[in-house]
Amino acid sequence: MKYRIKIIAVVCVLFSLYSKGKANSVMNPYTKQPILVDSILTHVLTFAPFYETIVDDYRAALYIKGKMNIRKKNFILRYVPSMFRLQKGVREYLLETYSDLHFTAPNIYDQKVKAAQGTIRGNRGLPGLLEYFNVNIYSSSLLNDERLLSPLAQNGSKYYTYRIDSVMGDPNSLDYKIRFTPKSKSDQLVAGYMIVSSNVWSVREFSFTGRSELITFDCWIKMGDVGKKNEFLPVHYEVDARFNFVGNKIDGSYTALLDYKSIELKERKVRKKEKTNYNLSESFSLKCDTNAYKTDPSTFAVLRPILLDDHEKELYSKFYLRRDTLSRQPKAKSKVFWGTMGDLMLEDYKFNLSNVGSVRFSPFINPLLFSYSGSNGLSYRQDFRFNRLFRGDKLLRVVPKVGYNFTRKEFYWSLNADFEYWPQKRGGFHLNVGNGNRIYSSEVLDELKQMPDSIFDFNQIHLDYFKDLYFSFRHSLEVINGLDISLGISAHQRTAVERSRFVITGNYPMPPPEFMKKFKNTYISFAPRIRIEYTPGLFYYMNGKRKINLRSHYPTFSIDYERGMKGVFKSTGEYERIEFDLQHKLSLGLMRSVSYRFGLGAFTNQQELYFVDFANFSRRNLPVGWNDEIGGVFQSLDSRWYNSSRRYVRGNFSYDAPFLLLRHLNKYTRYVQNERLYVNALCMPHLQPYIELGYGIGTHVFDIGVFAGFENWKFSGFGCKFTFELFNR
Repeated sequence: MKYRIKIIAVVCVLFSLYSKGKANSVMNPYTKQPILVDSILTHVLTFAPFYETIVDDYRAALYIKGKMNIRKKNFILRYVPSMFRLQKGVREYLLETYSDLHFTAPNIYDQKVKAAQGTIRGNRGLPGLLEYFNVNIYSSSLLNDERLLSPLAQNGSKYYTYRIDSVMGDPNSLDYKIRFTPKSKSDQLVAGYMIVSSNVWSVREFSFTGRSELITFDCWIKMGDVGKKNEFLPVHYEVDARFNFVGNKIDGSYTALLDYKSIELKERKVRKKEKTNYNLSESFSLKCDTNAYKTDPSTFAVLRPILLDDHEKELYSKFYLRRDTLSRQPKAKSKVFWGTMGDLMLEDYKFNLSNVGSVRFSPFINPLLFSYSGSNGLSYRQDFRFNRLFRGDKLLRVVPKVGYNFTRKEFYWSLNADFEYWPQKRGGFHLNVGNGNRIYSSEVLDELKQMPDSIFDFNQIHLDYFKDLYFSFRHSLEVINGLDISLGISAHQRTAVERSRFVITGNYPMPPPEFMKKFKNTYISFAPRIRIEYTPGLFYYMNGKRKINLRSHYPTFSIDYERGMKGVFKSTGEYERIEFDLQHKLSLGLMRSVSYRFGLGAFTNQQELYFVDFANFSRRNLPVGWNDEIGGVFQSLDSRWYNSSRRYVRGNFSYDAPFLLLRHLNKYTRYVQNERLYVNALCMPHLQPYIELGYGIGTHVFDIGVFAGFENWKFSGFGCKFTFELFNR
């Protein structure tokens, strides 16, 4: 009897240890058989891919309530893009939204905000937090942008450690609580637990905590009941977030409830392969239905699925009292002026002009507007955007841009205007005008130097760098889905940065006029142009009558041809330019992707045109971040090579993935979100070849890449690129 009591005591102690997650197994309280975590995970991971895609379509009402508490703040908080506007002396804020949510596989969410109410101007919450209410727990990544690796991914054991915490339920329906912890510190990994049903191996409850950008979060998700259609969908979210940035500390607490109106599950029977439908219009529409958008308290009192507590009612009462008090107080004109100027300097600003359109521009003080590269130096840019929507969804878009390169002390400007007169076929007119890169031309000096050195005073000849003023106008039309044809004209006026004087030294006669006409301080070109671009299998959707292209599983091909005509609009030379380009980005899942690009081009039949300016192979004067062309350009290549050869063949390859080289250093590099490897190659007459190898890291604050260049198989030097990416991913 004593031995039996001792055995029972030992079993109870072991069960207690196991239940706290200190072993890889627990004892079944009914059968007394051990339950291994590996066997449970095998079942869960086997069914997870099926449950990930089991829902084809659903419609639901989504209610979100968020509370924000400002614990510490300073003036830097106003520099954070997308942050809600603070009110003087107010520490607590409340925000509610009620939306119609429509999901369509694969992973397409359309949210129409029907009503919003809160104590925050503009109905903004903590930046980037709303995406936590569209979590598919069975997916390999928890967020749509693949920023968080899920413990339910097929290779999750590579990154996570699993432990059984406890066993619950009756003998015929056991639930297992499994805890998961990351094997290394990284912002891509989370810690938490999930409760799994033994009947169908579906998840009943899922909780995870982690850090993303400047937010530390705790997310708890309750799934629907077993046996119901919402079994594989979340019905309740609780998200707690803590924002910490340079002495600013904000706590956020969000609750979300989903009431499903309809759910369509994938049919399990095998069906014949049907023709792919590339039109995804049923899955997309406007994010806000302006005809149904409500902000009055009476509407929300009817829509709200849970009652406000006393403290929340008090927040509303104080807000209405402040608003009424301010409305009765006259404002000094100086305060209004400086308040508006502060908004312009620190925030994205948008003007809605009645019967004219909308104007929007970035804040003037914003680190996101700066970038640096070794070959290009430090640059600053500012964008303005004007949009006007006409009847029939015709759209006029005007985008002026200005920028300055501090290294080369050059000012850039451009004006891009588009008018879509046939939105169903993406038919439109496009105007581009601006000053491009200062172009290098050695051909002019080479031809002069073929004469005896004593004829001209070369100290007064500066025909090496030219300022470029460009103008292009084209008409584009999508003939069939994915096939765009553009016809237009392109013109350049290239003027010497420093004017030259052709002064003859010695007693030599002036060369013939036809020879001297070749050498000018200003060169003009005019060329008709055609561009054909084709993307097979292109998915799209119709926003009203406007066709919006999305993505394709196939690469994009393009052919670009233009022919310079001498004498038209005072053009000074003839030429032909033809280029071919192919580019594609393949997603490999779990934040991994491969991008590749191949292209070639040539200038032919050049007569008295000393400039080589390709469309697809050019240096960008104002580059931007990670998702620009950091993987499609040559970062450490001398800028003069872009304009020095009449022919080129190029290839660019990049591979994005987390945990490439820094996996074992994550204790010190936990903020690295992604890593990238580059292999770039270029062949032209004097570079056979140029090879560039690079490595880059992306964080939520900045992106940086380092590159090594090799000219003709010999090391030529290092380059780098740096851009701010705070809240820009």
